[in-house]
Amino acid sequence: MASEQNRPLARPADAKQRNAATLGDVAAKAGVSISAVSRVLSNAPSARVSEATRQRIVEAASELHYRPNFAGRALKSARTQVIGLVVPDLTNALFTELMHGGEDEAAARGYTLLLGRADDVRPGGEVIGRLIGENRVDGMVVQVGDSVPTAGLGSLLESGAPIVLINSAYRGHPGSVVLDDERGARIATEHLLELGHERIALANGLPCSFTAKRRRVGYYAAMADAGIPVPQGYETRLGYAPANGRAALECLMAHDQPPSAVVVSNVNAAVGLLAGARDMNVRVPKDLSVVSVHDSWTAENTWPPLTAVKMQFYAMGRTAVHAVIARIETGVSVDEVITDPAPELVIRQSSAPFTRGRTGR
Repeated sequence: MASEQNRPLARPADAKQRNAATLGDVAAKAGVSISAVSRVLSNAPSARVSEATRQRIVEAASELHYRPNFAGRALKSARTQVIGLVVPDLTNALFTELMHGGEDEAAARGYTLLLGRADDVRPGGEVIGRLIGENRVDGMVVQVGDSVPTAGLGSLLESGAPIVLINSAYRGHPGSVVLDDERGARIATEHLLELGHERIALANGLPCSFTAKRRRVGYYAAMADAGIPVPQGYETRLGYAPANGRAALECLMAHDQPPSAVVVSNVNAAVGLLAGARDMNVRVPKDLSVVSVHDSWTAENTWPPLTAVKMQFYAMGRTAVHAVIARIETGVSVDEVITDPAPELVIRQSSAPFTRGRTGR
């Protein structure tokens, strides 16, 4: 009986087949140099090859199931090939499209997107500094909470770390991607004006909110262009949560002449406002037409289904990740407003033409 010591080691039936494909394998199959394959697959700016050659390399890598050696790449470049995306609440329906856009752009550029929830991203918070300071990510896309002033991030932003802000901006720190908030609020207001409403209120976010400031500009501009003054007290500035929308409705309907329509600056607040309307026996849209800035699956599944202005979160996610990778690889930072595709009005059942006899008329 052979001893265990002399027994030959077992080998896979097809060890070569189980080995991962290398850059050399891809280069041989595509008929190009290894350096050309490396530059193309890493999206290097120096990859000056024809489109036909690029396609041949990509197809060869796909057929061979080539996977980049991220550990080796990180050692060589001192990078992790990981981008962090930090938002206040990962369960917020508004961030779903944002995440999908960011993930798609990261994958297309050879990066991985790390998602993080940071309700405590505030002055002195450790989440962002720790991730970048410990080299866990190469850069970050960050949205702070509505109640958190971006000024509190000053020391971190001024450190030169590759950070791109979304839905906010910091004076003197280029590197932000925002939605066309003014246009979105204008579209919502103009829709109600076209339906014959004049007493149109605004249920807005907090006074310190970057997006709320921009949306109120769009609302007031549309009202001014229509030659319609906004009565005192027709704007609430309570926040974007459902409870804030409910509280906003209570304030607005307490007026001697309550509005016949309301623009809500956030779909989550609008859902809360609709729930409050049912409790207060305010019929939507018979007594009150409601339009929100932002659209989501919650908007079409509430009652009545909510008329909303679709803001382009998917495009913002892709643009923000592209921007932070550009910052990492080239050092260039820019501020961008997503105008293409433009905000889009989605008409559902919460808005209707004004008729005499409504509450407060």
